[in-house]
Amino acid sequence: MHRAPTSFVRSRYHRPRTAAITLASGLAMFAAASASAQSAPTKPPPVIDIHVHTFGGGPGLPPMCPFPPQFLASDPKTKEGTIGWSDQNCVLPLKGAATPDDYMKEVLADYERLNVTAVVMGDEASVNKWKAAAPNRIIKGTSFTNAPGAGKYESLDKLRAAYTTGGFKVMGEIGLQYEGISPSDTSVDRYFALAEELDIPVGIHMGTGGSGRANIGSPKFRGSMGNPLLLEDLLARHPKLRVWVMHAGYPMIDNMLTLLQANSHVYVDVAGLIWSYPRKEVDSYIQRLVEAGFEDRVMFGTDQLVWPKLMELSIEVIDRASYLTPQQKRDILYNTAARFLRLDKSTTTSSNGTAGK
Repeated sequence: MHRAPTSFVRSRYHRPRTAAITLASGLAMFAAASASAQSAPTKPPPVIDIHVHTFGGGPGLPPMCPFPPQFLASDPKTKEGTIGWSDQNCVLPLKGAATPDDYMKEVLADYERLNVTAVVMGDEASVNKWKAAAPNRIIKGTSFTNAPGAGKYESLDKLRAAYTTGGFKVMGEIGLQYEGISPSDTSVDRYFALAEELDIPVGIHMGTGGSGRANIGSPKFRGSMGNPLLLEDLLARHPKLRVWVMHAGYPMIDNMLTLLQANSHVYVDVAGLIWSYPRKEVDSYIQRLVEAGFEDRVMFGTDQLVWPKLMELSIEVIDRASYLTPQQKRDILYNTAARFLRLDKSTTTSSNGTAGK
């Protein structure tokens, strides 16, 4: 479980000047100080989740066991489910919320408890609702396409207003891969030109998708359109554009590292990947990014969709990673995203959770 760092309170005790202060009274003072220290609430070090969605919650949502060990094939002669995870028995399966409002309330309650700030993405109305409910916890994001595979885009003027006067800070999630379209396709270039002009960071879905069965649930989805190197033409046309590759381009690690080596404006998040693949696979992919020298481009994310308690579990993946140093964990969980999003520099944290780096 994710725990706040233990807080120790050091009291200075001076030698009594008179015999009036007895041993008993000294012990009483110590006990009172200890009780006060124990009752004072401790706050976990801050976390930024750079990848959260507003949709979620509804009747009949099944519980989910994270880290599925296998993705099952399906037979086209049978009724094929859209999720290919193998069944597994876990001690505490994650339960879906009953309604979208319940989902929002439960997620925001965890943000307070775990000291999380989140980039929340969706249509403008739903994102504004989350912002109103937790103004200090939400960074607003919206996209020019909010329905994967729909192929319907917002007007450029509406997006410009959202970013210039509506308080929106992020463009995402861009799900062109679900339409079988490359992010460098010139038909959508005007949106990326707007992001570059306004200095709005852009999150683009690349890599994983479909839970092993994209062909069933998202027939326009193309795995090849998740190749991180498809970003190169886009980045060449817009040299000041700041992009993060969602899901870290999983599983295309070699191409992901090639792109990171070639372009210093590109970051990644580990959202979705961090809980929806076998645990060993999750760790090895993140470890490869870090050991290749790109630890200052890796950002934490959940891809929060349905299950409100996903946050704590996802934080634990980083907190318990033996291949990361304490400072690397702090950077992934907070500092790198704070820098990428250009938050106040004083908010960066060291490995013990204190301000300053």
